Amino acid sequence: MKQLITLIFVLGSYLGGIAQEEVNWKSDLEFLKTTIDTEYPFLYKKISREDFNKRYNELYAQVESMEDYEAVCGIMELVSSFEYGHTSVGLRGTDFELRQLPVNLMEFKDGIFIEGISEEYKEDAGARVLKIAGEDVMDVYRQVYPYFPAENSQFFKAYGMNFLVYTELLAKEGLIPDPEAGVTLTLEKNGKSYERTLKPMEKGKRPPTDYGYTKNEAGWISARDQGFTPNYLKHLDRIYYSEFLNDNNAMYVRQSQIQDDSLVPIPEFYDKVFEEIREKHIDKLVIDVRLNGGGNNYKNKAVIKDIIAHPEIDRVGHLFVILGDRTFSACQNLVNELDNYTNAIFIGEPTGENINFYGDNNKVVLPESEIPVYLSFAWWQDKPQWENQQWLPPHIAVQLSFEDYLENRDPVLDAALNFRDDDFILDPMDHLTALFMKGDVETLKSEAFRLSRDDRYVFFDFENRFAEVAERLLSSGQVNEAMFVGQLNTELYPEAAVSWAGLAKALKQSGREQEAREAAEKAMQLCGDSCGIRQELASLLSSLEE
Repeated sequence: MKQLITLIFVLGSYLGGIAQEEVNWKSDLEFLKTTIDTEYPFLYKKISREDFNKRYNELYAQVESMEDYEAVCGIMELVSSFEYGHTSVGLRGTDFELRQLPVNLMEFKDGIFIEGISEEYKEDAGARVLKIAGEDVMDVYRQVYPYFPAENSQFFKAYGMNFLVYTELLAKEGLIPDPEAGVTLTLEKNGKSYERTLKPMEKGKRPPTDYGYTKNEAGWISARDQGFTPNYLKHLDRIYYSEFLNDNNAMYVRQSQIQDDSLVPIPEFYDKVFEEIREKHIDKLVIDVRLNGGGNNYKNKAVIKDIIAHPEIDRVGHLFVILGDRTFSACQNLVNELDNYTNAIFIGEPTGENINFYGDNNKVVLPESEIPVYLSFAWWQDKPQWENQQWLPPHIAVQLSFEDYLENRDPVLDAALNFRDDDFILDPMDHLTALFMKGDVETLKSEAFRLSRDDRYVFFDFENRFAEVAERLLSSGQVNEAMFVGQLNTELYPEAAVSWAGLAKALKQSGREQEAREAAEKAMQLCGDSCGIRQELASLLSSLEE
């Protein structure tokens, strides 16, 4: 009997090994590429077809010699190269789920911390992560970032931080010998650094969370003081809730999905909010969507209509919207519309979504591995194409420190409640454009330097916005004006390739080719191998050498 059991075990292991070996990854790759090229060619937007094909061919040539987890990671990286959050590889419920260390990581303005952890390592809750497997945590961040379908760094910050502790990714990057190996973290807590070696959890096991925050249940603990709950984490069992903040004569609303709550639908909820605002003569409305990952954007209309119908609230300094890294998808549509049609002041951090984006995906199952790949098909454009940016930035930037989180402080809400408009500028580019149109060059320069150095505008992309203005001036034949803007941009951002590239193009069009060549060479030096405008610069330099 013992021999029979041993035989069955050996045979089962052998057959299991055969099953793994029989996954024809080349066939899956061929199917994936054919599907994309024939049905989703519009996804070649942020990455060119040529660059995608190069990555595909490299993976295709190596995939037969890879371990299964390496092939899966390769497919994740390939699909993520489109850089749309809705276009991704889904591994949950498949044979290829990834292993995670028993921690929940979060990034704050002062570093990456263990926000939650399995109880067996409870003394490490709240520790700052310095190194992973002996590598600086930010180097590991850069290595695993390409495997995640990040719209921008905010989206990775919100939804991808635990990619740093997925052991298949660490093994694929050569940081650990295999996905089942323990991983040594270098941590810092209470002013002391130390090392802790953690074993990965079972495949597919994840921390229990609400909107990314660890719940104190099932053997897990949060680093946050549970004695008090800040407004943005209250009543997370409800999609939205409101609270009158008497000390500030303000109404606070947290809406964390674009879906109807089972208790009351969105239109009825906001009708009640504005009824209370009228009855109590409330002065401010704060709508907090920092946790809102989207839903059904057709439900945004009721919110916008209610705000517009109440001009006593729809005024600068009386309507505030809190943004965050989890603001995504249908909620990006909501904040776009609030930006277009209301006088809202946005406070907090940029959104995790591009302003215009590909959303709504179709599930495509790879025939050999049966891994689902989700490919976006719907283009959502709430703003003109020249206003498309990597994210919607806040008018006033406020970031949480880890200590703020631990001690339940909310400086973002505080900034809204204590807002003063003494020197506040709602739209820096409109302000600077007005000075430009007046010909007030000296004030324009001083204001450009002041605003670009002001922490409140830290997420406002001045250098690229100036480059876009210079490009538009050039295209309309205003060469001298384009040179002025380009020169100003290089003074503001002397280490930015895009600044020098813009100046080079303006100088070339003005006939000052030697200066244009020098500016283009400077841009190329700053560009680096992965710079997005490198090819454009090479063409510009080539044209200047003819």
